[in-house]
Amino acid sequence: MSFDDEGRLNELQSAMREKMASNKEIADSFKIEDGTVVVSAEQKSAFDRNMSDIKEIKGLIEGLEEMKSAAQWGSQPAGESVASVVDAWASSQGSLAGYSAKTLGQAFLDSAEFKSLDGGRNGANMPSPFTIARADLTSGQYGQKDVYSALLTGTPGSFGTIQRDPMVVPPMRTRRVRDLFPVRTTTAAVIEYFRMIGFTTPGTTANNAASTVAERDGGNYAAKPQSSMVFEGHQAPIRTLAHWEAAHRNVLADEPQLRSIIDNELLYGLRLQEDYQILEGDGTGENLLGVLNTPGVQTYDWSSGATSPVPDTKADAIRRAATLAFLAYYEPTGVVLHPNDWEDIELTKDTNGQYLVAVSVALGGEPRIWRMPVVDTPAMPEGTALVGAFGTGAQLYDREQATIRISEQHADFFVRNAIVVLAEERLALAVKRPESFVSVSFDAQPD
Repeated sequence: MSFDDEGRLNELQSAMREKMASNKEIADSFKIEDGTVVVSAEQKSAFDRNMSDIKEIKGLIEGLEEMKSAAQWGSQPAGESVASVVDAWASSQGSLAGYSAKTLGQAFLDSAEFKSLDGGRNGANMPSPFTIARADLTSGQYGQKDVYSALLTGTPGSFGTIQRDPMVVPPMRTRRVRDLFPVRTTTAAVIEYFRMIGFTTPGTTANNAASTVAERDGGNYAAKPQSSMVFEGHQAPIRTLAHWEAAHRNVLADEPQLRSIIDNELLYGLRLQEDYQILEGDGTGENLLGVLNTPGVQTYDWSSGATSPVPDTKADAIRRAATLAFLAYYEPTGVVLHPNDWEDIELTKDTNGQYLVAVSVALGGEPRIWRMPVVDTPAMPEGTALVGAFGTGAQLYDREQATIRISEQHADFFVRNAIVVLAEERLALAVKRPESFVSVSFDAQPD
């Protein structure tokens, strides 16, 4: 290879290092929100361009190196054949039959890792795995067979470069019921709290007897009215949500993209179950007591709406339910409903065919109704909506946020090179003011 070729090779190597450094900077800028990697379109485009350039430069470098190797081989003078060299070496050793490469088992016994066990007196767990250097394998140090005898048959990918298209990950629900709550962290196993029942409009019941009071009546000082607040003591135990998936250790080690998908899907599964538990948990066994099943939650039936001059729509029913929360002296901060019910509301039109909620069909309507944010989730039963003061009427407690853990200590997974990927979280829910929530039924439209 000429001097110019050597310089070109150095230039390509330098350019490849620059591209790799640039991609590392882009990767370091990725954000992770709720276990999901968030990448802008500009970042992805720049990253893909760099990867394309890196692959092209790598191919050019490999080609120049092959040319250099061929040139060096061609410039050597003719010499003895490989067979004659082997024969001469065997003669100097006395006999090929007397030569024996170190076996893999012998290498393991001679290793510092195995010797650290001291014949079992130090236990059976090696402090670090025994690793075979790649150079020892390729040089035949441990009796490695000729490379061509190990080639697979019938696998086109055994030769050449393989191009793998990225997996298509299913879109995930972005709005969650948890987003309506101000979350607190706790180190307790059980949350004890008081639930106040029946705080009503002043003067309507003895529960809230607040009233104007005269300073005195003649020589008698006026007595103040007494309210009778009803408090109930309750407990909200910390509950665990978890599930796991089995995978081969080599798969996750060789395919980081697949591992990322498994991690994200497990976390996403936790979120789906979390939404269900917050809304519909029945409080039995290891279930949370969801808002819909909490005693004292108000109800509103769509069929109770006004029928003149036109029947109430589902949007009207939600507004009337919000009024009930206001009358309980709590301002509603959110609405949760099934996607089909939200679809009916978004597609509501006036007599001229104009959408009332979705201002622009192209952009879609903002997920708000009557100034309240909307969470549409299949975790809510179709035909039911929940309106309430999520921020103050109830509280979500995080004992342990969602985590991913990996272990091979399960059944016979260790000897099968299998691992467990576990997703788990621990949380509690306390609904302290049930009347601040209103369950809306869409079962029957007003006539």
